Amino acid sequence: MMKYIKFFPVLLVILSCKKDAAETAPSLNFTFKFDATQERLDNLGNPSVIPAGNAAQTPAVRSMSAHYIELVPTKYTLLGQGAVIYKGAELPASNDGWTTCIDFSKAKIGGEGDVFLEVPFKDIKPGTYEYIRVSVTYEKGDVKFNINDVPYGGNLYDLNNQTGTIASFLGYNTKIGTHTVKNKSFTENNPKIQGYWAFETSLASPYNAFDRLEKGEAPAGATTVVNPLEQFGVVIPRGSCIITGKLSTPLTITGDEATDRKAILSFSINKSFEWKDTNGNDQWDFTYPSTIEQVVDMGLRGLKVQVD
Repeated sequence: MMKYIKFFPVLLVILSCKKDAAETAPSLNFTFKFDATQERLDNLGNPSVIPAGNAAQTPAVRSMSAHYIELVPTKYTLLGQGAVIYKGAELPASNDGWTTCIDFSKAKIGGEGDVFLEVPFKDIKPGTYEYIRVSVTYEKGDVKFNINDVPYGGNLYDLNNQTGTIASFLGYNTKIGTHTVKNKSFTENNPKIQGYWAFETSLASPYNAFDRLEKGEAPAGATTVVNPLEQFGVVIPRGSCIITGKLSTPLTITGDEATDRKAILSFSINKSFEWKDTNGNDQWDFTYPSTIEQVVDMGLRGLKVQVD
């Protein structure tokens, strides 16, 4: 009996040490960076210009969500043939006609500099990786806009250079549920394809009584998804928003790493919010209460990766 009493605390200590060791296993930690000056690229990774008739601005991105992360050995590695180290929650197809979709209620969301994801090195297939693929499914940030004909005190007012918050859903198919943009919420229980957005105005006082929430969709296939590897035969499904970026230095994983490392995912937000500029003033315009210049593109404009 005495031997049992002496052994049991020792056993607890051993188990506790094993648990602590598992919790502190060296990891590759992913953070976001939203770069307003990073090069603005097109779908193939070439420098991009704004099409005639459109205008664009650089949003102040506050948060983002990724649904899929894959480390890619070479420029010829096909989608899914690298090391898939993260995939977010999904919902299966339903009898209501839904196809498989992203479960946004369980999505990981992070701001700039936050540790979005920690992946133990022991869980990553050993090898050397030159590229990364990241499926960006959501971003939220502030944009500037003009709004005309706001009623107040019996008169109509034109308000310029206002700030509002836009939530953009960029994934292949997303069941959103109820979501708060800034102060106002909306509910979408049917999955929405890439390009769906919700925008909340934040009008200056005393016009803030007329703030509203608007929703819309970019044209199908219009969202930019940068994939410089398409020239090597690596095709990404349209509508997936799986962005491909090159690591500044190839990353070698052995599985025996002794310390954490940080992977900084730097996304170009350089004029990434684009719309049809119907009056040619290079500004996003509303007419109260419902006419809005059409949003055509909210896609990220490139990805660079640095591992420290």
